[in-house]
Amino acid sequence: MKALKLFAVLIMMALMTVGCSTNSENSTTIGNPTPRDFLEHDDADIFYIGDLIYSNAENVEWVQKLEYTLGEEFAEITRQTDKAYRFKSGTANKLPAETIIYETDTPVYIAIVDGKEIPYLKMVEG
Repeated sequence: MKALKLFAVLIMMALMTVGCSTNSENSTTIGNPTPRDFLEHDDADIFYIGDLIYSNAENVEWVQKLEYTLGEEFAEITRQTDKAYRFKSGTANKLPAETIIYETDTPVYIAIVDGKEIPYLKMVEG
């Protein structure tokens, strides 16, 4: 009888363990993208400010049509790396250090490199 009770308890524990686990292939992570999410692609052009990624939007059609006014300085790129684990606020993978990022009167942020205005968009979940 003790063996039967022990077997029943083990079965219950096994079912609870299996029922409470998640399958990473079928689960969805909710949250903002990370540098690693973008750097998996060779053509990524991003910078990281605060806890948010900003991605180059030069090839986004609606951004190309935007008329904007440059606003105040938003941030400065302080370092460059292509290693996701080295990203911290102020890091970019293609923009050189000392690049100034400006706000605009639109959702676009502008980096100015060698006199060229490069648009970036904030990447947020949802």
